[in-house]
Amino acid sequence: MALTWSPAIPGVPPCDLRRSAVSSLPSARRLSSTIIRSVRASLRLGPLFWPWQKVKVGPLSVSPMGFGTWAWGNQVLWGYQESMDTELQDAFNLALRNGINLFDTADSYGTGRLNGQSEKLLGKFISEFQGPGNVRENVVIATKFAAYPWRVTPGQFVNACKSSLDRLQIDKIGIGQLHWSTANYAPLQEKALWDGLVAMYEKGLVQAVGVSNYGPKQLLKIHDYLTTRGVPLCSAQVQFSLLSMGPEQMELKRVCDSLGIRVIAYSPLGLGMLTGKYTASTLPSGPRGLLFRQILPGLESLLFSLRRIAQARGKTMSQVAINWCICKGTIPIPGIKTVKHVDENLGSLGWRLNSDEILELESAAQDSPKKMIQNIFQTA
Repeated sequence: MALTWSPAIPGVPPCDLRRSAVSSLPSARRLSSTIIRSVRASLRLGPLFWPWQKVKVGPLSVSPMGFGTWAWGNQVLWGYQESMDTELQDAFNLALRNGINLFDTADSYGTGRLNGQSEKLLGKFISEFQGPGNVRENVVIATKFAAYPWRVTPGQFVNACKSSLDRLQIDKIGIGQLHWSTANYAPLQEKALWDGLVAMYEKGLVQAVGVSNYGPKQLLKIHDYLTTRGVPLCSAQVQFSLLSMGPEQMELKRVCDSLGIRVIAYSPLGLGMLTGKYTASTLPSGPRGLLFRQILPGLESLLFSLRRIAQARGKTMSQVAINWCICKGTIPIPGIKTVKHVDENLGSLGWRLNSDEILELESAAQDSPKKMIQNIFQTA
């Protein structure tokens, strides 16, 4: 029986070692050249990230993908019920045991009487985690502080941070983030938000600071201000996916790269539209269904490309869509509600789309007549 060796490089076939030993030198050289070209192409695309391999966000080391918890406590959009908490805890435990250590939340997550529920559940799950202590200690919580109209002084933001620490049952938040900018409707409040971040950082309540829903122009302003105060801006969270890859997102990414700021991609699956689980006749309930009805009919070409690449690679459409975000140099934070979500999303790591696949997806996305509706709090 022939011995074979597979270099596991796309486009390079396995070679029979017995035949290779007596093959002509020119053929061997051609094979070597093919391998070298494929390796170089892979290196240009970047490393193959695994959950236990960490990337830097300021002083912090985090997994190349995190998980979002917007749905935890949100009854209106995501249909949360407290009976789901056991499944949520199982999902959290599975993520942690598989190397994911970045979890994103906000002090406004949770509707009505459940306001703050997302932070409360994270705090409970962290404290009850049954596993090595160092795994629990390395959890990085990125929480966002809402720019409520009554938060108009730095002290009020410090108090908000302390309340989050209580709900999370931790001594220090990993990344303290401004949830949105008030530049569009209350520009005079903006300075208080920035000073609030500075105060949290100086008091040691957060290890790093970031922003969410800031466009490139406003990002440059807060970066320059924080620099004068000696506070590094480490992250910028933005809606980023194959449905949200417009000029604004790409310019923000360019600015962040030039300043050493990490881009955290929220809604990498377009609220679920890129999963392939929904059609015009099978829509989610509630407000999401209304949104899907408007956008899904224009996504046939993009969904076709996602499905084709997923089938060719033995992946799911969700895994391909999330991997695209990683290939673009962002840290995606898909939301999780079930163990199945975690298990599937973990399959987004450990491999990379090639350049042809990336080009196909982006071409299909650009040709789609419908795009994701942008966050109303997003600034320029």
